[in-house]
Amino acid sequence: MISGNIHEKSNLAVLPEPLQRAVQFLKDNDLAAHEPGKFELDGDKMILQVIDQSTGPRENLRPECHRKYIDVQFLAAGGPERIGWYPDLGDNEVDENLLDTPRDICFYKNNPNAREGVIEMQPGSYAMFFPWDVHIPAIQVGEPAKIRKIVIKVALDTCLRPEERNRCGNRKTSGRTGPG
Repeated sequence: MISGNIHEKSNLAVLPEPLQRAVQFLKDNDLAAHEPGKFELDGDKMILQVIDQSTGPRENLRPECHRKYIDVQFLAAGGPERIGWYPDLGDNEVDENLLDTPRDICFYKNNPNAREGVIEMQPGSYAMFFPWDVHIPAIQVGEPAKIRKIVIKVALDTCLRPEERNRCGNRKTSGRTGPG
């Protein structure tokens, strides 16, 4: 997991080029004014989702992970929002597995043994979640709040060296526990 804010002076050069482009897109566009929906930025290699939703109680939200895409989550407006996250150690019980669908998502049941951390999101904040990062977005801080959430889905294989592309990203979820 990597987090930051589009207003900070950070050196994006340490990130793979597709993630640099995703953060630059967040900086260069007024996404609070963008129409809601799903849009291809670079075919299926980079997908923009513009979502209007409300935050909610943590106990009502399911942990999630992805395998083919890195989520770059951005709070464009509203909030605040809290995002929970923890490493996927393979000890999660699957609630709904949609990894082999275009949604590329696996929902887990809440794991009482997870050492869950939180990220406090304000407008301008972003967080990158990799396939090994379980995350729980849209957690309320105090009272529920309306948010304009942006998710840029970056294909994992575009961030890998060519020799790594055949070895990574092929993990599947089966049975009781998550990918490992």
